[in-house]
Amino acid sequence: MEAVRSLAELKKMARDLPSRRVAVVRADEVETLEAVGEAVKSEMIEAILIGPVREIRECSARAGVDIGGMEIIEAPDDPTAARMGVDLVREGRADALMKGLVATSEYLHPIVDREHGIRIPGSLLSHVAVFEVPTYPKLLIVTDAAMVIAPDFDQKVEMLKNAVTVARALGIERPRSTLVCAKEVPYDKMPCTLEAARMKEMGQKGLLGETVFDGPLAMDLAVSKEAAAIKKVKSEVAGDADIILTPDIEAGNILYKTLIFLARAELGAVIMGAQCPVVLTSRADSAESKLCSLALAGVVAGHLAAEGGVR
Repeated sequence: MEAVRSLAELKKMARDLPSRRVAVVRADEVETLEAVGEAVKSEMIEAILIGPVREIRECSARAGVDIGGMEIIEAPDDPTAARMGVDLVREGRADALMKGLVATSEYLHPIVDREHGIRIPGSLLSHVAVFEVPTYPKLLIVTDAAMVIAPDFDQKVEMLKNAVTVARALGIERPRSTLVCAKEVPYDKMPCTLEAARMKEMGQKGLLGETVFDGPLAMDLAVSKEAAAIKKVKSEVAGDADIILTPDIEAGNILYKTLIFLARAELGAVIMGAQCPVVLTSRADSAESKLCSLALAGVVAGHLAAEGGVR
């Protein structure tokens, strides 16, 4: 399997693979239905719509989306809809979840429920974004811009492993990864550099999974071969990173929004660490981003099924 190198290739992969079922929690939102309708029409996914049926039908009419062939399940409120979505995953009737017109806290609550949730025991829920950047020759995976606020070292390791799972679903057999820092050498006044050096040691011992890790690397060294040549940095990762692990949510969020609003990047994103990929889009996301997130969820769900659900 060749590595996916663009979002167009991601969507083609989603079309070519058997369609996975996405449960849409509170599907009574025009923007959500537009993305779901296009994904279903393009045979990237199948959809189960959860929410107040009358409002779903009204929104589909406004969106111009034919939902005639989609299963619709009545749910009167956010908690009920979110719980139904999780139950569909637990019952094997859905392979992924998508957030619609539901509060984020209500959406996530049943996912992380200790007794009836779908978080993998001992795992960390983390956000993994797959970017197509006009100035970069392949997809760039960034984590975490939306979930883990101030990760400790062990959480950074889990975040990286979640991102590696996504990369491998895209056919990147041994993704090149790094923890980006402000310096490329360990420096005791910059804890991030010490963590990156420690992760490098773990990677050399095979403790980070199927990835080639190097660090610390500054952002320019991670993505620019020219910068690596000028600074005489020799590394399998420098200038060719597949995965960028950021030190905290602030750095991740700044990079995420810089790529979108200044570099004109498009993306798809999922939350990993649960029994299925979880789509958590915002109203600021473009229609293309929502569509690519659905495609990514379908592809990752297929990969997890093929791997027996094991990360």
